[in-house]
Amino acid sequence: MPRMLDVSDAVRAEIGDEEADRLLAGETAPGSYDCTSCRTPGDVEQEPTSTVLFVGEDTAVLAFAHAACLPSQVVKVTEEQLRGAVRSITADAAAQGGVPPQDAPAAQPVAPQHPVPPQTAVPQAAPQPGAQPPVPEQAVLGVTSGLVLISGELHPALVVEPTAPVVRPGTTGPGDEFLTLLVEQGFQPVSDLDAVPPVLHGWSVLLAGGQLHAVLMPHPGGGQPVAWWQAHQPLTVSDGWRTAAGKHQQVVVCAAPVGSIGRQPREDLLRAAMDKAAAEGRLVAATLPLAGTGS
Repeated sequence: MPRMLDVSDAVRAEIGDEEADRLLAGETAPGSYDCTSCRTPGDVEQEPTSTVLFVGEDTAVLAFAHAACLPSQVVKVTEEQLRGAVRSITADAAAQGGVPPQDAPAAQPVAPQHPVPPQTAVPQAAPQPGAQPPVPEQAVLGVTSGLVLISGELHPALVVEPTAPVVRPGTTGPGDEFLTLLVEQGFQPVSDLDAVPPVLHGWSVLLAGGQLHAVLMPHPGGGQPVAWWQAHQPLTVSDGWRTAAGKHQQVVVCAAPVGSIGRQPREDLLRAAMDKAAAEGRLVAATLPLAGTGS
């Protein structure tokens, strides 16, 4: 039976024609695998399968996903994110009875053909040249995952709230321009969550190994996407959240300034806090595709 494997032009360009042809011929591709997105089993000989190449600064890992979950693509990540993805894949394999056999890898290291530009973190405010202002508190973006009910259907959501006011890069404040900066990037102010926010193309949510790794934004210079937010360690999401993300292939991302949402122990309390922030004009939102699925 022919293998139902897709190797995109982007993946082929990174791994080279020889390795791509070996994959398509079945020499190095797995028979069965755990989908790098939804973490459920897949079979190259029975269902359409995508090759997904995670590329760090120095190394790369080739993983496999159901074509219904992710298209074949190259995902640029930091080296730490790459190590985290490999750890999560290896841990899943061990929990299921050991490391996958050599003929059925969940992910495999490959050598990228091109150098990869390093990821950049969230831009932080810098002091004016020659000035000696007090150093403001460094804002850290807190991210909470949860399911939100919109128009009678559950959607995966991320709620982003900084730990301190965010000022425009290159200034030291005072004030909080967190929402203004996001609106300039394409997020929309919302007064309620009665409808799914518009899709913000160019941004995406990186879910790999069944865990949340980063929110990616367009590179200011027009290159590969960079991390707007990235987890220090991959964040575990609930099975329900992951299932909803796989179904919709997108995530609702809401953001509010410091002090608007807070830490909420339950999803109903989180939703109530989001509704309150929206009614007060302190919430912006956008729908982001899973990494690589948006144009």
